[in-house]
Amino acid sequence: MSGAGPGAGLVPVVLAFAVPLVALYALFLVWWGGRGRPLAAAEVDQYLQALRATSRAEDADELLAGVQRLVADDDGREFVMMNLVRHRARALYPPGPAWAAMGDDPRHADRRYGRAIVPHLLRQGSLPVFIARRSGSLFEPPGADAWHYVAMVRYRSRRDFLRFALAIEQAGVSVHKWAAIEKTHVFPTQPMLSLLMVRALVAAGLLVLGVAGVALVQAWRA
Repeated sequence: MSGAGPGAGLVPVVLAFAVPLVALYALFLVWWGGRGRPLAAAEVDQYLQALRATSRAEDADELLAGVQRLVADDDGREFVMMNLVRHRARALYPPGPAWAAMGDDPRHADRRYGRAIVPHLLRQGSLPVFIARRSGSLFEPPGADAWHYVAMVRYRSRRDFLRFALAIEQAGVSVHKWAAIEKTHVFPTQPMLSLLMVRALVAAGLLVLGVAGVALVQAWRA
């Protein structure tokens, strides 16, 4: 008489799903990061020199000064960049027939920029977490800017932000941003309360996938 119970064949099935899913989650954690080492002064200088050499923005000096402020208190950890944006009345591309073909709709220019930066963000473990249009007004002090939309982008670290900024400058992507935007207010934030628990959500998704896979295999065997 066999001592094996009805669930004896379950262990190999569970392991067959658990091992690759745990490995996949480990790879995700490495990519997602968020707990790196702070930038060294020599690294900052190298990035600033590279950005100065590639920047096409008219106010490059102001932008580089902003980057210096951003990295001054780097702790190596993830952060969320808040972007408040106001579009131009008409897109302002550089002179030339190639740019003229882009048209003068600032929203189209902004969408070109948004589509182009996604691969560069993902390479650095970063991505937009919230984008919303302004839908009205409540309290506005005199002289407040009339922002058109807000975008929040999660960056793995300030180092990864610099890598991203350099990559899009080298690819010539930022021309669409400056063609579209009349004014912007950009600053880093650290969440005090957030329901966007990406690590937990990915873990839960992989767990559900594993349980569903085991259940399907067991049902097929029955």
